[in-house]
Amino acid sequence: MREPEARDRATFIALYSSGEVHTYLGGPRPRDEPERGMPETPGRQPGNFVVELDGAMIGQVLLRRPTEPVCAAAVGKVDLVGYLFLRRAWGFGYAAEACAAALSRLEAVLPGEPVVLVTQTANIRSTGLAAKLGFTEAGRFRAWDADQWLGLRTPLTVGRYHRTARRVSCGPVPRASRSAAAGRVRPSGPWTAAGGRRRRCPGSYGSCRAGPGARPDRPGRAVPAAAP
Repeated sequence: MREPEARDRATFIALYSSGEVHTYLGGPRPRDEPERGMPETPGRQPGNFVVELDGAMIGQVLLRRPTEPVCAAAVGKVDLVGYLFLRRAWGFGYAAEACAAALSRLEAVLPGEPVVLVTQTANIRSTGLAAKLGFTEAGRFRAWDADQWLGLRTPLTVGRYHRTARRVSCGPVPRASRSAAAGRVRPSGPWTAAGGRRRRCPGSYGSCRAGPGARPDRPGRAVPAAAP
């Protein structure tokens, strides 16, 4: 895994305009939309990893601490927002390997940090991958016109002895949290995968970011950069 580079732009466009890749993401964008809005070097932000095979990009893994959590149980936690892979790269275990590597980098920077993941309940492959990565079901809720599954990964859910995480309520985000997030854009559309259907990002590709993601009670703790 590595940081995005200018040579990855065509692959990013192919990912975001693929109907198969976006089956559980609300559908693809018209190809001319990312071509117009994507910068020459897309996705240069902390927590955004390019997955490379034989010298070429085949997918993307994205970690964020969102400013607009999908539900109250996700407030303050790092979100494995997405993993997108070209159709030809499916079925070889690349997603599991890349996501595990990204989570290991996060663990090295923020030991014991809980991570959440949201995907559609209909996306069986995604919920299966989440289980392999150590996520356990923490709740279910309805959003983006589909039933959603919330997974939680903590030191208690990872390792040889998997334990069931406490089931938590996926109620609405408290008003204070929504106010704090005012004016911020949660990565969405092509920036989100993991099977969850997200609303479209109203901004350009360059503005689809959630900032450094530092927690108010833990200044400076943000998701790791995509170091080579």
